[in-house]
Amino acid sequence: MKSTRKQKKPVEAETIARLADEGKDVSRFFTNEGRMMGPIQRVNVDFASPMLEELDNAAKELNISRQAVIKTLIRQALDHHYLAVTHQPAAKRR
Repeated sequence: MKSTRKQKKPVEAETIARLADEGKDVSRFFTNEGRMMGPIQRVNVDFASPMLEELDNAAKELNISRQAVIKTLIRQALDHHYLAVTHQPAAKRR
């Protein structure tokens, strides 16, 4: 007979918070892998109708949300900007 190990379910954040509030050691739940994300801030952006249609079409083609399209495109544009700035000759950066 094969013995199979049951995979442990991830512990919910609320459970870990409750244990911490009770003064229990919760260090076993943290591996120090990954990275901390800062708080998310909500912003409002106005788009012209044609641009909004383009964003919606892109979202539909990619099967992702409009918000995901906007975030992805902004990330790509910022990365492109930083690459352009860091690869400029020193005389142009001044």
